[in-house]
Amino acid sequence: MTEIDLTALDAALDALPKRFPGPGGVAGVMKDGKVIARRAWGHANVDTGVPMTAGTRLPICSISKQFTCQVLLDAVAEPERLAARLPDYLPAFTGALPTIAQLCANQSGLRDYWALTVLHGAFAEQTFRREDALPLIARMKTGHFAPGTAYSYCNCNFRIVSELIETETGTPLETLYQRHIWGPAGMKTAVLTSDTRHPADGVVGYEGSAVAGFFPADNGIFWIGDAGISASLDDMLAYEGWIDATRDDAASPYRKVSVPPVFADGTPASYGYGLAHETIAGVRFTGHAGALRGFRAQRLNAREERLSVVVIFNHEASTHAAAESLIRAALGQPEPTPAPLPEGWEGQWMAPDGLITRLVPGRSAAALAYATGGETVTLQPDGSLGAPGVTLRAQDGGMVMQRAGDNTAAAL
Repeated sequence: MTEIDLTALDAALDALPKRFPGPGGVAGVMKDGKVIARRAWGHANVDTGVPMTAGTRLPICSISKQFTCQVLLDAVAEPERLAARLPDYLPAFTGALPTIAQLCANQSGLRDYWALTVLHGAFAEQTFRREDALPLIARMKTGHFAPGTAYSYCNCNFRIVSELIETETGTPLETLYQRHIWGPAGMKTAVLTSDTRHPADGVVGYEGSAVAGFFPADNGIFWIGDAGISASLDDMLAYEGWIDATRDDAASPYRKVSVPPVFADGTPASYGYGLAHETIAGVRFTGHAGALRGFRAQRLNAREERLSVVVIFNHEASTHAAAESLIRAALGQPEPTPAPLPEGWEGQWMAPDGLITRLVPGRSAAALAYATGGETVTLQPDGSLGAPGVTLRAQDGGMVMQRAGDNTAAAL
C-alpha cells in the first residue's frame, strides 16, 4: 500500500477554495477505512450567511445512479426479467430494446429525456414534474445506436430502471435506499430530494464566476433514480467507509456494481451500473460525477489502494479536477505540466451524429466541447491531443475523434 503524504494532502485541501473559487464546498479523503482529512468552507447560502459544514446536505446529483443500481441488484432477484416490461415504457420504439444491464451502462442508445424537453420547446427554468417524464419517454421511436454497441450518457435509462424497481418491489425508492445502503452504511441524514426547487437544509446552488459574480441557479426538474439524493460530507464519508469495509465481500452491493463493464462485442467499456472506471496517477478508481445547475459533486474510490475522495461544491467549478488534485497530493505525485500546444487546432467541426465539436486552445491545454460535457485535452507524445477516454488527431484538413469509452471513432 502507498504511504500517504499528509502534509501535501493538507496543503492541497487548503488550496481548494482559492483554486476553485465559489460560495462554498466540502471535501474529504479516506485511507484504509479511516477519514484522514476533511474540509468545509464558505457558505451554504450567501444571502443568509449560513456556513457550509460537513453536516450540510448537498445534492449529489448523478452520483445517485450507483445507489439505484445497487438497490436493483440487491432487491430484485433476477433483474433481467424486468426487461419484459420495457415495451410498457417505450410503446412507440421501432428498434431493438436494451437489456437492463445496458440501461445501467448507458449503452441503451435511448435519447435523454431532459434533452428531449428542449426539442419540445421547454426552457431549463420550467418545472418538469415526475408525471411529465414517462409520456415524453413513451413518444421515443428511435435511438442513437443499437443497444450494446456504444455509450451515450442518458438520464432516461436510470429513470426507467427506477420505475421498474418500484413496480417490481411495491416499495418507494427512498425506502429501498435506506434499507439497502443508507442504513447499513451509516448515512444518517441522506434523503431523496427529487424536487430540485427545494434542496435540503436550505442550501443554494450558484451559477457564475469569481469575475462575473455568483447568482442563485434556477432548477425545476424532478429526479428519481437518475439523480435526487442529497447527502452531507459526513454521509458520503460513511458511505466510503462502508465500501471499504465490504471490499472483499463479493455479495456486497458496491462490489456487485463495480464489475468491469464491457460492450456487447466484448470490448472493455468504462461505465457500468452507475460507475465510471478510470485511472488517475496510475491507480484504478471507480466513481461518478454529479452536476445540476449550481452544484457539482465527485466521488472516487480505489479498492486496491483503499483510498477514497469526495468533493462537493455549491457552484459549478470542476470537482473532478479538485478530486484529482487531492489524489495526486495524497500519493505524492505532482500534477503533470502539459506541453505547449502547436498552432492549428482551434475551430469547430460537425460530428456524424449532427453535434458540433468545438476546440478552444489555451497555452498548454485545450477545452473540448462535445455532447453533454467539456473535457480538457493536452498534447500527447505522438502529436495528438488527448484526455482519458478521448483522442483527437488531425487528418486531411479535418480531425478524427476517437472516444474509447464510447466505443466510437468519427471523422469530423
